Amino acid sequence: MKKVILVADDSPTIRKFVSFSLAMEGFEIIQVCDGMEALEKLPFGKIDLIITDLNMPNVDGYELIKTIRSNEEMKDIPIIILSSLGKSEEIAKGLSCGADSYLVKPFDPKRIQYEVAKYLN
Repeated sequence: MKKVILVADDSPTIRKFVSFSLAMEGFEIIQVCDGMEALEKLPFGKIDLIITDLNMPNVDGYELIKTIRSNEEMKDIPIIILSSLGKSEEIAKGLSCGADSYLVKPFDPKRIQYEVAKYLN
């Protein structure tokens, strides 16, 4: 059975690029445009990993991560932040609110495939 990855980013271009890179590796991808939509989708399916941007409308990546980590049923889902925020304090904040990995845009598709493989293989 395919592993399912939820990709939350307000940029359709980034969502398509990440989805294409990971679909080539055999993953099923669910795309959402913000944290609110991610939280709506999470309870309805088995999500194996989440890739999220930080700067999104409605519910940003930080709030999304905190909400997931405080939910008993979802708290162990690996979360990778994919953000254009690359300063060390931003990375530290993302990891301290519960993310497992932090990638800075622009990114190499091989790098995201490598990060996903750390959690799903």
